[in-house]
Amino acid sequence: MSKIKPSKGAPYARILGVGGYRPTRVVPNEVILEKIDSSDEWIRSRSGIATRHWASPEETVAAMSVEASGKAIADAGIAPEQIGAVIVSTVSHFKQTPAVATEIADKIGAGKPAAFDISAGCAGFGYGLTLAKGMVVEGSAEYVLVIGVERLSDLTDLEDRATAFLFGDGAGAVVVGPSDEPHIGPTVWGSEGDKSETIKQTVPWNEFHGGDVTKLPLDSSGEIKFPAITQEGQAVFRWAVFEMAKVAQQALDAAGISADDLDVFIPHQANMRIIDSMVKTLKLPEHVTVARDVETTGNTSAASIPLAMERLLATGKAKSGDTALIIGFGAGLVFAATVVTLP
Repeated sequence: MSKIKPSKGAPYARILGVGGYRPTRVVPNEVILEKIDSSDEWIRSRSGIATRHWASPEETVAAMSVEASGKAIADAGIAPEQIGAVIVSTVSHFKQTPAVATEIADKIGAGKPAAFDISAGCAGFGYGLTLAKGMVVEGSAEYVLVIGVERLSDLTDLEDRATAFLFGDGAGAVVVGPSDEPHIGPTVWGSEGDKSETIKQTVPWNEFHGGDVTKLPLDSSGEIKFPAITQEGQAVFRWAVFEMAKVAQQALDAAGISADDLDVFIPHQANMRIIDSMVKTLKLPEHVTVARDVETTGNTSAASIPLAMERLLATGKAKSGDTALIIGFGAGLVFAATVVTLP
């Protein structure tokens, strides 16, 4: 017989507050076209993107996260020192260690919470939300701060016609806390590692340290290119459209609801065509509000879902208490979907 005392947390968990931060610089397609042979019409038709935000040197991963977190904590109506854990999903914090979560925790005045980073690409927010829910219910933290943040402009090859127009910067955060009713449904998540080469970093970091520099890619001026994100666009598009609609439906089924019960759909803001195809495949009713933040924010990877959520609530297109389906998918290939009640 075990001598270990069982843990005890809240019966359920819910999102209590949300906050977002978008860098001040707005970058239209015209700026992207300075280095690629394309057109504004082509970019809009292929992705739905008209503008994106790019961070200044001062708008670091940590700085953007602190701004978004402060808003989320205020929205949740709690004090920073009540945060028991900080989870940050990012692929664009360039220090392998320490985790940027520890810096953020200190700067928001959270005291000494558990703090760590995760790398799950565009599904990272869903992964972090699932971990936070488990912490609250298990009892290891009463309130958990989940942050999705990216400076993808640092990992964008502006001469790559297939990806130069896609990525943007920003941070989104939510506070997850206790609830007497279920407000975060079961998560349907997973990975398909056999497709890992479809979205990847062009060059491993170690190639810049003792590697054969003659094999490194060069830009148009003959300089060695900094590592960037590359993808096989058509393969990713087909996977997202056909496979992720199935995952989204599984999340609805796991939560015990149908598309008719939804108020809001917040998919990862990767591409407008993917979003529209998923809406059609899922047969979402006209009353369901669909997040299309990608048009003015671009693809911000782990930050895209909380940023889209924050904007829908701020503009009144969604309201507190609405039932929303969220799904993230990306490099790995990884995915995560769940149904939540909006804060």
